[in-house]
Amino acid sequence: MEKENNEFTHFNAEGRGRMVDVSEKNATERVGVAKGSITMKPETLTKIVEGQMKKGDVLGVAQIAGIMGVKRTADLIPMCHNIFISGSDIDFEIDEVNSKINIEATVKNIGQTGVEMEALTAVTVAALTIYDMCKAIDREMVISEICLMKKSGGKSGTFIRNENQEE
Repeated sequence: MEKENNEFTHFNAEGRGRMVDVSEKNATERVGVAKGSITMKPETLTKIVEGQMKKGDVLGVAQIAGIMGVKRTADLIPMCHNIFISGSDIDFEIDEVNSKINIEATVKNIGQTGVEMEALTAVTVAALTIYDMCKAIDREMVISEICLMKKSGGKSGTFIRNENQEE
């Protein structure tokens, strides 16, 4: 993210990476919503929906994995702050027409920094888990369209993705 004066916030004066100091920020309620999708063969989607995958309940496991990803974001993204998470949820929408599963993650906290990275991580880990559980029958799955849909709270206020813009 860039500051208003076009300086990158995650680099120090010498141009090396740093974790941004958020100690002067006010603690506010913050929400991050991200989405993504995983496209697959129609027969793979059918097996998931009908609970016929040998590894078990694909969406149930993916949901737990995504939530675990939220909790581990700071371990995965070098400059991310380790933050307290107030709540996290993941929703799956089955799109039979396009043979894909749409994933949406919502993450909340009250703190000095937002939860956008946690929401994006949740979607990514959930999609990777679906891939892992189904790769034995479909290695052509495609994970795509991962993006931030909304963020609220903090000094920068609210961001809502224009759903009509090209992705």
